[in-house]
Amino acid sequence: APAMTALVGGMRTLGATYQNTDLGVLTDDTEALTNDFLVNLLDMSYEWEQDDDDVYVARDRDTGDVQWRGTRFDLIFGSHPRLRAIAEVYGSNGGEAELVSDFVDAWTKVMRADRFDLE
Repeated sequence: APAMTALVGGMRTLGATYQNTDLGVLTDDTEALTNDFLVNLLDMSYEWEQDDDDVYVARDRDTGDVQWRGTRFDLIFGSHPRLRAIAEVYGSNGGEAELVSDFVDAWTKVMRADRFDLE
């Protein structure tokens, strides 16, 4: 669960999405590996609501303006108890370094998964 959370959070922050959609890219800076996805997903100044069948929007609680758009898959990191606990660690102040470290470890593991020539 921590590796999946780090990978998804990191990839979303880097803007790596299916067909380059903006869904789940909860950051203004897709040029850096940060914890923005999790910070913004868990930010209580936004209220998430369903927009259509598969899209959810985060509205600013004060202004009602739409700030972010995401999918049901993105919101699981805020609603599932275990994933939320992990997301809160990575999304906290000081959690960015841990997210980056765990992302690198998980990414390396995935990229080496079928590389039998490295053994």
